[in-house]
Amino acid sequence: MDYARMRAIAEDLLAYAERLEGAWTVEIGPSGPILAMARPSKRHHGTVHRIRDQLDAQLPATHPGYICANGPEIEHPEIGRMRHPDALVIPEDVLDEQGLAVDATRVLAVVEIVSPSNPDNDYGVKLTEYAAMGIAHYLIVDPRAGTIEVHSDPCGDRYRSKDPYIYGDSVPFGAWTVETSAFRRYGKAGDDKAGTGVG
Repeated sequence: MDYARMRAIAEDLLAYAERLEGAWTVEIGPSGPILAMARPSKRHHGTVHRIRDQLDAQLPATHPGYICANGPEIEHPEIGRMRHPDALVIPEDVLDEQGLAVDATRVLAVVEIVSPSNPDNDYGVKLTEYAAMGIAHYLIVDPRAGTIEVHSDPCGDRYRSKDPYIYGDSVPFGAWTVETSAFRRYGKAGDDKAGTGVG
């Protein structure tokens, strides 16, 4: 199926999802359009919020006119993919454009917070796809283990550079720095950032 057809199906799915309860996302992956219910935890949202605020504070100095946003989808028709990262760095003016998704060539960086239910998506499929889209910087934050990976220098469907960090580190990410001391791991209520368990 060509990308234009998959894109039309994705838009139909999104229109259908707007009539449903809850929050839904539509992506185009290796098997075609996917409609999935988005139910991230509060700690997932908290991590995205902290990263977005830090990048937004630094972007005026490094990339005037850019913001860190919680969407929208990004697409790359040549490889037939549309993804919805947890956060992305884009020119603010693209949010005024018509349409569903941002052209991947306009995206400086993406951020994914690993889900307990589907970690392979962020470490496997999306890692390959974001590199193939030519996105220069990809940050993977894993609240299950309190670890972080920074991927950069895309070449084909892989990144040449991978730098590992742990919660508490000051993490270089492109032209920016992400402070992670306030990040929280998944766990039971009352667990601190070093807590164990998944939830």
